[in-house]
Parts: sequence; structure tokens; C-alpha cells
Amino acid sequence: MLTPFRRFSAQPEASGLYDGAHEHDACGVAFVATMRGEPGHDIVEKALTALRNLEHRGAVGAEVDTGDGAGILTQVPDAFLRGVVDFELPPRGSYAIGIAFLPDEDAAEAEAVASIEAIAAGEGLRVLGWREVPTTAGLVGATARSVQPRFRQLFVESARGRVVGMALERMAFCLRKRAEHEAGVYFPSMSSRTLVYKGMLTTGQLEPFFPDLSDRRFATELAVVHSRFSTNTFPSWPLAHPFRLIAHNGEINTVKGNRNWMRARESQLVSDVIPGDLERLFPICAAGASDSASFDEVLELLHLAGRSLPHAVLMMIPEAWENHAEMDPARRAFYEFHSMFMEPWDGPACVAFTDGTLIGAVLDRNGLRPSRYWVTEDGLVVMASEVGVLDIDPATVVKKGRLQPGRMFLVDTEHGRIVDDEEIKADLAGQHPYDEWLHAGRIFLKDLPEREHVVHTHASVTRRQQTFGYTEEELRLLVAPMARAGAEPIGSMGTDTPIAVLSNRPRLLFDYFTQLFAQVTNPPLDAIREELVTALGTAIGPEGNLLSASPAHCRQVVLPFPVIDNDELARLVHINKDGDLPGYATVTVKGLYKVDGGGAALRERIEEIFTEVSAAIEQGAKFVVLSDRDSTADLAPIPSLLLTSAVHHHLIREKTRTQVGLIVEAGDVREVHHVALLIGYGAAAVNPYLAMESVENLVRRGDITGVSPEKAVANLIKALGKGVLKVMSKMGISTVASYRGAQVFEAIGLGTELVDRYFTGTTSQLGGIGLDVIADEVARRHAKAYPADGIRDPHRRLEVGGE
Repeated sequence: MLTPFRRFSAQPEASGLYDGAHEHDACGVAFVATMRGEPGHDIVEKALTALRNLEHRGAVGAEVDTGDGAGILTQVPDAFLRGVVDFELPPRGSYAIGIAFLPDEDAAEAEAVASIEAIAAGEGLRVLGWREVPTTAGLVGATARSVQPRFRQLFVESARGRVVGMALERMAFCLRKRAEHEAGVYFPSMSSRTLVYKGMLTTGQLEPFFPDLSDRRFATELAVVHSRFSTNTFPSWPLAHPFRLIAHNGEINTVKGNRNWMRARESQLVSDVIPGDLERLFPICAAGASDSASFDEVLELLHLAGRSLPHAVLMMIPEAWENHAEMDPARRAFYEFHSMFMEPWDGPACVAFTDGTLIGAVLDRNGLRPSRYWVTEDGLVVMASEVGVLDIDPATVVKKGRLQPGRMFLVDTEHGRIVDDEEIKADLAGQHPYDEWLHAGRIFLKDLPEREHVVHTHASVTRRQQTFGYTEEELRLLVAPMARAGAEPIGSMGTDTPIAVLSNRPRLLFDYFTQLFAQVTNPPLDAIREELVTALGTAIGPEGNLLSASPAHCRQVVLPFPVIDNDELARLVHINKDGDLPGYATVTVKGLYKVDGGGAALRERIEEIFTEVSAAIEQGAKFVVLSDRDSTADLAPIPSLLLTSAVHHHLIREKTRTQVGLIVEAGDVREVHHVALLIGYGAAAVNPYLAMESVENLVRRGDITGVSPEKAVANLIKALGKGVLKVMSKMGISTVASYRGAQVFEAIGLGTELVDRYFTGTTSQLGGIGLDVIADEVARRHAKAYPADGIRDPHRRLEVGGE
């Protein structure tokens, strides 16, 4: 079925170098609210004025009358609706309404309407009636008109007696999600509290296109408006803002990972309040949606499952708590608890949100999308991306300021007051004994018992260095400096060597990937000066049900760094060796395959590993170590990036990914880029064991002086971890928890079949090689370590390096 995001979009199919996965937008957002206690049309007028003054934040293409998107979200205007429908409406609050984007063809529209009515009946809802939404024909340009839907408002109530409030919201939510999935119909909103008018319009077109907005009976206490700029991409009717709960200015750079984690969590979702089997509502994140739309879908689920809207917002955009030494312990515990089953949706953002009573806004933890607010003496509150959206008499302003990172601006229209940030968070932090739960459940890696440390001989290290393609140049210019100084060596940004796919040498799979740059509107972070808002620590292990909260959610192991040494890995591998942690189990899966079998053997072994990992999870494993140790003359190591990403995506497809923590024991890792890729494709922790053993060997041989072997390894870990932070910062990503699985990389020279199967969602515009070539490159490295005629250990020499 054609999804509504495709049906009503001017976006073409992927062709040549164009791929719709790259669609982005940057925008202007504002809201207007009153604390006087009664709705009015003046709030609509002020909001539309603010929207028109955000025209420069939106965009048009070659057609000046086809806009990227504009919209408004208001309370349900009950008095207006009673005056324009030709059927009886029940009391305010006991019916839900939404505008349906229907196909612009009679038979298809009739089929969609019939399907929606059948779904409504199945959800225990009675259709009160449909209303044709008046629009101004010929106002929009040819492009917008070519994909324009028909607009009809649907009114429903419970068929099982009077249902109001959140119970009705949840029934309407189920109807709307199923209508999207089963009928291909998009509802900008379906609610008893709020109503959205939006489309592929300019800021000046919204009101004349929807004459409802000019009717004096259309009254509200609050309104959110948005002007969309789809940066170098194609506009769409459904992707205009506001969405059901939010309007967003900015970019969510981690959205690929956020969507993948959400898909994996679906198997664990259980709700006592959302009616019926939740599986009928999946996927939660609809295909073809923008980053903002996906954010809204997850926020909506968290809210409807029982959390307040501010609570849900702070789960997804938490303030920077990790390095805030002076934060209230209860608030810190609140954030840490939720971090164990929800990663931040990270990137520069200003998010305005409302549930129809509360209305507010937050910034990302860095404050990279600043906004300002004004409060007047008569209770008017205005928040906007910039100054000047409304002409307000300065003499009437009683308070003004700017949104601050980590602080929530919130207006309660029901009680006519602005709720203080401290009050919001103190209330949320006091809802459960989060600190007690954390103390009882979490385990710190450093507190696990020490295990035996193994020292390897020079001959053993050298043979394995050859297996993984180490060169003298890498040891001298990359590894040794990190071991000495604890920092990544400085080098040129450019290179004139052939890209991996064109090289005659057997290149590592890491070399086929390059990190994407952030949008032009998205500044990088200064990871050194902004260390308060960055975090390399993370918790690993199985996640609990996203829709509940309990002490069991804290049963995870806390790692201070994403790179762990061999001794720390041993602690995790033998986590329950002494029998004192019966709820924890670690399984090691060997990433080795028969080297003489080529690509076919590699493919077969990966499929076997899928089965092994799935069986381990079914048998209770909480941690899986993907290891390429113990290669032999017959068994070669699978490239750790291929192994990690393949298993990660297999478990996402199975929806078991959140039930286990993935740890990678990798011999081919020796650069920051390698660690960043493994984390970006799902690794919770990386153990570059051979790099560490190489460092110990260099110290013992006297090639590195002035540090002990232990200090050299510690320096290497520090350099790799800090390097990952620098790489994250270039994308405007602050936490390693957000970076994990975010896949902010592009493949250069990898074939579509390979990428779709093992690196799902990654862009590979040029196409390229498959498993056969990867297996051949592994075999060429492997042959140097295990030559057919043999080689005496004293005569082993690494290649010099270079191209």
C-alpha cells in the first residue's frame, strides 16, 4: 500500500544520486497562549500573524505559490464546530475530531472512508459524521496541487457509553494509527483536545486556504504555528508541522538509530491503559516520516501510555545531567533511570509541545536553536524562534527571556500560570524512588571481580597483527603516539590515496565508510569547551518495557567509557562466574569462518551466527560478545564491522535487540574511526584487544618508553574514547548513548545487496563490492599470517604500509 507520506508528497522515487532518505528540514516555530481562562479567536489571529512573520523561515521553490509547509495547532473549537456540522455533537470533550487527508479520486476516497469507518467500529468508536473542510481552490501552485489530498473532518465518540479525557484520546490514537497502516490515510491529528490544519502551503496561504481559521467562532486558548524549510529536499502535505503534539525547529541527527531502537522495542511494549493488542499499531515510527514526525510518534506513545507530556519530553530530550556535579540527586536519578531504556534524540532542536492544556518548549542540551518568550500583563504568552513575530507594546510586557538549554518553559492554561522549571522536575523526580531503584539494580563495571590478565608473546602478537593487516606505519604513526600521550595523533585531513574500493591492497572494511557531515544549519560541538553537555558513559544490558517503570529497568552494567580493556572484558564475560549475579549471563560468539570457502562460506557463517545469537537470547543471555579471537590456518576472522552491524540489524528485524547488550572483541580495531563505526552500528562497548596487546608488546620491546604497559593501554583507551567524542561532535551529537546505532555514515564502494542486508538503512550511492570481494581481502591478509609454505616466528615482519 502507498503510504500517506508518499501519496501526498512531491518527493520523487530514488534515482541516480538522489535518495529520499536524505530529506531534511529547518524551520521557524512559535506559540501563542492566554492565561485569562477563556478561549478567543484573537489567539488564532495572533498566531497566524506570528506565522506570517516567520515567512523567511519557510521556503518556496521555483513556484512562489507552492510552499514547503505551514500549519497551526489549536484546541478543539467546540462552538465553531457545532455551528458548521449538520449532525448532533455530544458534550465537549466526549468526541474526537481530525482532518483526514484522503485520496483525490472518487473510488479511492470512498474505499478509504469505508475502511476507516470499519476500523472505527472495530476500535469501539461510533462515527458521528464527516464534514467537508472548505478550501480555496486554485490558491496553491501546480506542484502542491498535483499531490493535494481531499480534506474531510471525521467526528467519533465511544460506542460503549460516554468516554472522555485520556481514555478517548487512546481510542482515537488506535483508530488513527490503524487508518494510516491499513487505509493509507493520514490524519494530522485525531483528538478530543487539539486540532491541526496544515499542508504544503506558504505562511501567507494557510489562513486563506482554510477559511475555517478566519471564522470568529473559531476560538482557542493556545495555538502553535510552524513555517517549514525543507532544506534542499522536496515538500510534502503530511510533513508540514505541527504534528499531533509538537512543532520542531532543528534536526535530530540520531534519528536512524532512534527509529531502529524503537522498532526493536516494539516486542517489549505492554500497556495497561492503551486498549487492545499493541501489535496492530506497529510500526510506531511510520515509514517515510521525517525526523520530527518520528519524534512526535514516539512522544505521543509515551504520553498516551500514562506519562505526563513534560515527563515524556524530558525522556527524549533530557538535560545534560551526566557531568552536572551540582544537580539535585533526585533529579539526577530521574534522568539516569530513564537513560537505561531511552537514548536521547540528539541534535540541535527547539521543540514546542502541547496537549491542549499545557503548552511549552524545550531546547536541546546545547541550546543550538535559541528561542525567546514574552508575557504581558493581560496573560498573553508568546514564544518564537526570534524576536518580532508580534508587535507587542513594551509597556505591557511583565516578563521576557530566552529559552535555556536544560530548562523547560511551560504554561498551564487551565490554572492560568507559568510553571517553574524546578517545580516541574521536582514533581517528576518525586514520582518514584528512582535513586533506590538505581542503587539496587545497576552494577558498575569497576565493582565486578577482577579476572586473570593474559600476556601474549611477541610471536603471537605479530602473527595476529598480520592476520588483521597491521603495518609498521600504523604502529609507529597511529598506535604508539596514542599509547604515549593519551591523545589521537594530529594528521592531515586530506588524502591522495585511492579509496578502498579502488585500492590494489586488501583494505579493512572500515575504510569503505565515511562519516556524514551535519547539515549546513547544524553547527558542530566544541567537545573540549562544552564537556558539560557531552557524555561517553553508558549503561549496557537488556532494557525494560518502555511504557512502564520499575526497579527491574535498572538491571544494567554501567560503563564509564565505550572502549574497554582486556581485563574489563574478562569481568563482563565472567560476570556470574562466582554465582552471585544469577540474573546475568554472557555468551561469546566466535566470528570466524572457513577462509577457503570465500564469500559463500562467509555468508553461511554469518547466517549461523544469527541463529546462535538468537538462541543465546532465548536461553537468557543478557550480554553477547562478538569475538574474532582464535583464528587458525583454516579459520579467518570476519571483519568486526560486518559482524557487528549484521547481528545488530538481525536482532532489530527479530525485535529482540533491546534484550541484550552487544560487546565487540575486535582484533582489527586500532583507530578512532574504527571504534566510531562499531558504536555507530550498534556496539555498546568495543574491546580492541590486539591494539592493546600490541601496545604492551611495544613497551616491553622498548619501542615505547616512559610509560608502563598498563599506562600505555590506559592511554590508548583514553585516546580512542576521546577521539570518538570528537567524531560525534562533528555531527552535533552529545552522548555516546545517542551515537550508538545512529549510523551517521555513508558507504563508498559497497554493493546494494550487501548494504541492505547487513548495513540496513546506510546510503551507498555508488554501489560496489559484495561479500566475495570482502572475503578475498580477508583471505589475502590471512595468507600472510599463514603462508602455505610456513614461516618461522623470528622471521615474521609486518609490511611497511602505505599505498
